[in-house]
Amino acid sequence: MTACPAATRKLTAMAAAAVAAGLLAGCGSSASPSAQPTATVTVTETVPAAQGTSPAAPTQGATTPGSPAACATTALTASLGPRSGAAGSSYYPIVFKNSSSAPCSLYGYPGVSLVTASGTQVGAAAVQDPTYPRRLVTLARGSIVHAELKITDAGNYPPSTCQPATADRLRIFPPGQTSPLYISLSTVACSNTSVQILSVQTVQPGSE
Repeated sequence: MTACPAATRKLTAMAAAAVAAGLLAGCGSSASPSAQPTATVTVTETVPAAQGTSPAAPTQGATTPGSPAACATTALTASLGPRSGAAGSSYYPIVFKNSSSAPCSLYGYPGVSLVTASGTQVGAAAVQDPTYPRRLVTLARGSIVHAELKITDAGNYPPSTCQPATADRLRIFPPGQTSPLYISLSTVACSNTSVQILSVQTVQPGSE
């Protein structure tokens, strides 16, 4: 039986549609590649130190490898050397002596203030005078070092500003120590802490 041309064209169209559908189905069914794991890379950047910088200066009471330990307060005695004066101020070397049986070392500034006989501080503590740089000073048994103390005459200030009061002693903390030594010194001080009459230099070798 011979098919009519119209029927032939209809079958051909249907076959083409079927083939196209099959191709589309094949494309849709193909699996997409699985997602790849993400690698996290940590980069550590080493920043070189700035040129021209130097390590921080040692703190008061510091020592260097091989040097004797810092002098404890109990290893020291303190006294005042001869007074000198100029332009309304008095200058005294605070002399530290190693009274222990072993060498020890001092570095930096002592802490100095004027106190009453009962130990009450009068006025402001000494400020640090940077005339000489800090240096590590070693004290052999029985040897001495000193730190220069300046006391400005309280009479240089109006009484209403100074608020004068009598001090009886110097209270001295060796560098790096929290226990004081005392030296008798009767003087008029300014009880007003905004008036600065004391300054002290770093510990240096010798007695003055």
